[in-house]
Amino acid sequence: MANIKYKVCVLTLTYANRWQFLEQVLKRVLSFAPVTQVVVVNNAALYNVEEYAGHLNDSRVKVLYNAENLGSASGYKQALEYAYQQTDADMVWLLDDDNLPDASALDILLSNWEQTEGADDQKALYCLREDRPPHVKIARGENPGRYYLVPNNFMGFSIFHIFKNRLSKARDKFSGASAYLPKAAMPYVPYGGLLMHRAMIGLIGFPDEQFYLYVDDSEYTYRITKNGGTIWLIPECKVVDIDQSQGLTYQPKAFHSHLLDQWSFRTYYAVRNRMYFYARNAVDSSFIFSINKSLYLFYLWMISILSSKQQEYRKFLTAVNDGLNGKMGKAEPGKW
Repeated sequence: MANIKYKVCVLTLTYANRWQFLEQVLKRVLSFAPVTQVVVVNNAALYNVEEYAGHLNDSRVKVLYNAENLGSASGYKQALEYAYQQTDADMVWLLDDDNLPDASALDILLSNWEQTEGADDQKALYCLREDRPPHVKIARGENPGRYYLVPNNFMGFSIFHIFKNRLSKARDKFSGASAYLPKAAMPYVPYGGLLMHRAMIGLIGFPDEQFYLYVDDSEYTYRITKNGGTIWLIPECKVVDIDQSQGLTYQPKAFHSHLLDQWSFRTYYAVRNRMYFYARNAVDSSFIFSINKSLYLFYLWMISILSSKQQEYRKFLTAVNDGLNGKMGKAEPGKW
């Protein structure tokens, strides 16, 4: 029997022409008894989301319409504000419009919620997405510090961690896959798959709109950790990404960089916002950070020459500098 002790409001965000994904997610979550409301933020989709959702004949679905795409930060802020201020839900469960949870996912989450110690505003739960290798490794016992907030890194590079990273990769290659832990702590997580109590929203507030797109979820959920709470990854609870994320299909090539080869407005925001977030949360030595930055930029400059991507490199530098200097918000198209 489903756990109906808690009222759960599902929050999702859609755009463009993604009904083929959203429809599957809506049908799945509407099959869960604890779900009392589903809030869909229509970020200027190319079809009538409210009309299509209406064909499901379920009054629990509420569509919030935006005439323009306000980005993920504003979109999820809008959804969270509605859930917090306009519903009586105990919990919110955030899912991207292509995050299809397993049929038992919500029951598993709520069962684990009951078993996990901590006040309602001191814990959150997160589903495993097996297409994300770091999440899988952490679920199997790897230290999250290998992937998250590495001190003074620049775009993931740190000269002082090269040897350590090589050892870790060698160990990964020769060691077998261990079993999943019952749960594992994460410093921050994406929106998609996160379950938290309304009391947590009262503590950490809403997403920061100045991020516009990308890394806003990292900054938002890291507030849980910074406020003394814990985000628990629950490997038994799985969410499948039915549409592949940007970059997952990129095939590495010699003397090329995915950052330059796939440069777009998405890359600009990802780089800029990462710089802003990491500079404020992972830099404790400006000297070491400068060394890592200089070495990485020299490497990428050489790659840009060899791959004829000098223009993209200059735009990459703009994104880096904008992030480090706090030039946030929705950017002009010339940035990319």
